[in-house]
Amino acid sequence: MSQRLNVAEVAPEGYRAMLGLETYVRKHVDATLLELVKLRASVINGCSFCVDMHSRDALAAGESSRRLFAVSAWREAPFFDERERAALALTDEATRLGPDGVSDDTWAVVTKHFSDREAADLVLAIATINSWNRIAIPTRTQPPADVQEGAA
Repeated sequence: MSQRLNVAEVAPEGYRAMLGLETYVRKHVDATLLELVKLRASVINGCSFCVDMHSRDALAAGESSRRLFAVSAWREAPFFDERERAALALTDEATRLGPDGVSDDTWAVVTKHFSDREAADLVLAIATINSWNRIAIPTRTQPPADVQEGAA
């Protein structure tokens, strides 16, 4: 499968706007939590490019492979604290938006663990990775071939 389109080359102003939002969330969301959220949304959306990127980024930052593998089954895994679970639950519901949006129960747990500002930044982070997924999937952006297996 080959890449259909390189958005950064064809629409550089739009791509730079996306990078601006990415830069913002990187500055305002805890790095470990951000990688978990990015990985979870990318798994849900089936974005191989982003799953690869965020797995490698998280490993390079010191995240354990055990926790990364468990992101796909986080509800049953004992490796995540309550704050991470709240963020992952919000990621699930905001990524799979149904007719009722994000449930009041999930939002209540989020606001128990995050200030209003932190919750806003988390929502922006989830929106950002979902947007990246929605750029990478239709354009068939592929993970880099030059990365050695087992290397971060």
